[in-house]
Amino acid sequence: MRLLSIFFLFPLTVTSVHAELDLAYSSEAIAPLPTSLDVNRLQADLGEKLFNDPILSEDGTIACSSCHQLNNAGVDSRQVSVGINGALGEMNAPTVYNAVFNFVQFWDGRSTSLEEQAEFPINSPIEMGSSWTAVVKRLSERSEYREQFKYAFNDGEVNPANISAALAEFQKRLITPNSRFDRFLKGDKNAISELEQQGYERFKRYGCVSCHNGVNVGGNMFAKLGLVRDFFGQRAEIHEHDLGRYNITGREEDRYVFKVPSLRNVALTAPYLHDGSMATLEDVVNGMAKYQLGRRLPSEDLDLILAFLQTLTGERQ
Repeated sequence: MRLLSIFFLFPLTVTSVHAELDLAYSSEAIAPLPTSLDVNRLQADLGEKLFNDPILSEDGTIACSSCHQLNNAGVDSRQVSVGINGALGEMNAPTVYNAVFNFVQFWDGRSTSLEEQAEFPINSPIEMGSSWTAVVKRLSERSEYREQFKYAFNDGEVNPANISAALAEFQKRLITPNSRFDRFLKGDKNAISELEQQGYERFKRYGCVSCHNGVNVGGNMFAKLGLVRDFFGQRAEIHEHDLGRYNITGREEDRYVFKVPSLRNVALTAPYLHDGSMATLEDVVNGMAKYQLGRRLPSEDLDLILAFLQTLTGERQ
């Protein structure tokens, strides 16, 4: 009953960038990723250059791609990332792939768009350690950037709004469709093995799909970490970043509440959770069964679910 109530409290949502569901798979709680999105090429090209350029950081050492490595599933494989002057972050850096499909950005949902998200790492003293004023000045001093902004935007201005828009437009390219599971949903019943199909059935039967659903297999709702059992009860110290959504809203019901992460490419994005405290996929599946479902998975069911999760690895476009 608990799992059913969770499911109906958080109905599936589809944004304007999602593909329309084909009747062949519309009965499933998970939908395939679209194979492409409409992108402004000039803005996306500029955004790609900015994403990979450490000029956005105060000392020219940290780029967006430092923590979101595009040749490493969009993550840095660290528990927490390293920012300017070797400063350690507080939360695990989520993958940048398929972020366009998330209903909010960051673990605590502080940003409602990719454009809004851009300002936080740039202005963070432990990430890029810079400011919009300094970034605009540095970019404006480079003739190649002045020219690219001139052609990419109607006003031609090097300003925070256009920088954020370019970075967001580039991220529309960072999608990973055509996973084996997507092909299975579209009708190719040989795309995943019988054991992987059994894993999907277990995934649904245990209720994992109550939170991990939709086109991004997550990323479309908030949920409390420790829904059934106390996740933080064994910890000697609770840090501010462990409070999750509470830090944004101040509401007691949002304490320990986080954005549910996408499971797209999850086999490649260890470590897991907001603090990177679970090192392996096996750890986090067992952990979520314990703390979110109040269950202990038999080894056979664990192996089947792990096999299914491997099918969610897509192809970079």
